[in-house]
Amino acid sequence: MTTVLRSGHRAQHRIVLLGGGYVTLHAYAGLMRHAGRAVRGGAVQVVVISADDAHSFHGFTGEVLAGLLPYDRTRTPLTEAMPHAHVVTGRAVAVDTERRVVRYEQEGEAGVRVLDYDDLVIATGGREPATSVPGLAEHGFTLRAPGDIEVLAHRVRSAAAEHGPRRRTVVVAGGGMAGVEMAAAVADLGGARLRVELVHSGEQLLPELQDSQPRLAARARRELERLGVRVRLGVRLASVSADHAYLSDGTSLPAGTVIATIGQRPVHVPGLDAHRDPHGRLVTRPDLSVVEHVWAAGDAACVVHPTSGAPVPANALWAIKGGEHVGRNLARSVRGRATRPFAYRGLGQAASFGFGRSISELYGVPFTGWLAWVLRLAFFLRFMPSRRKAAQVIGDLARHAAHGRPVTTPAAGAAAVHDLATARPA
Repeated sequence: MTTVLRSGHRAQHRIVLLGGGYVTLHAYAGLMRHAGRAVRGGAVQVVVISADDAHSFHGFTGEVLAGLLPYDRTRTPLTEAMPHAHVVTGRAVAVDTERRVVRYEQEGEAGVRVLDYDDLVIATGGREPATSVPGLAEHGFTLRAPGDIEVLAHRVRSAAAEHGPRRRTVVVAGGGMAGVEMAAAVADLGGARLRVELVHSGEQLLPELQDSQPRLAARARRELERLGVRVRLGVRLASVSADHAYLSDGTSLPAGTVIATIGQRPVHVPGLDAHRDPHGRLVTRPDLSVVEHVWAAGDAACVVHPTSGAPVPANALWAIKGGEHVGRNLARSVRGRATRPFAYRGLGQAASFGFGRSISELYGVPFTGWLAWVLRLAFFLRFMPSRRKAAQVIGDLARHAAHGRPVTTPAAGAAAVHDLATARPA
């Protein structure tokens, strides 16, 4: 059977996008820029199937954890971000490329539904491999699943608000950009009330910067020292219990909060297994198609850099640019034109260590301090899916600059959502 959407109308061309992250939003935007008339006129129908009904903007996760921004600022309803798409809250369970159908489960309804497509975009992203560390899935906290950041933010604020003779310990596992930012944000919020331990299996923090920008990596280490973060290198998180983190060197840390930033694995949708690399990512062609009429980008895909030939990094910027390119090629496909290869070569990267303190690299040029922080802020505001939310972020940060205190205080955050603060991810 085929599920028919929009009052029984089957458009001439149906595009189905799986996931509600950066790739989907920017594929939609690219499609609307180049074939918006066909979408608005009904000749092209866009259907989004996402487990989350809102887009989570992860760029400001550190600011949310540090209390500089409310969690709501990072959330944009998919219906607001993509007003001409039909949004289905659900989960894809299989893809049949021969019949060109997607099987999915819709939230709140029993059974599997079937939806046919003319073009399919797989943008299901990735999740932290929590099951790879015993106890982490039951007792730790991750960042990528729907609702993760809200639960973690309230947990950290609750811990920072607790009073007692000893400091509460938060362990952050992973020393890449995400881990360094999370450790800094928690330390910035908690001050003397929280002890932050950053555990990294490598011999140096920020391996993505060590070769190209060693001075920025060194600056990041100094910023962590300023915030009181203790860094443990060459040791990995071995297991987690309800109140301890156990490390590979035999160390046991009494910690009620363990944050995992240990990379990601793509969310697996069965049906294209012959086209995956050893890491489970869908291998794309130069134009970001996987097979005819199926496209992929972001964390779910292995996209090759146009000049180096190596897989591009798994971060938001590459997902955004990959999504934009997929959208342009979808528009070309709808018009019967030849698609074009992905030619984006990269822009830079950045990390924040508190209000007005950051490191960034733009086209290979390093920046630190206030200038780096402003560059990072401007970049993130540019790519927020809601202009209204972006304006609210500016207002929140301006109020913090004027009054010198977090927008969301630890005590208020903890009291408002006690149940969330004590919850554990499933």
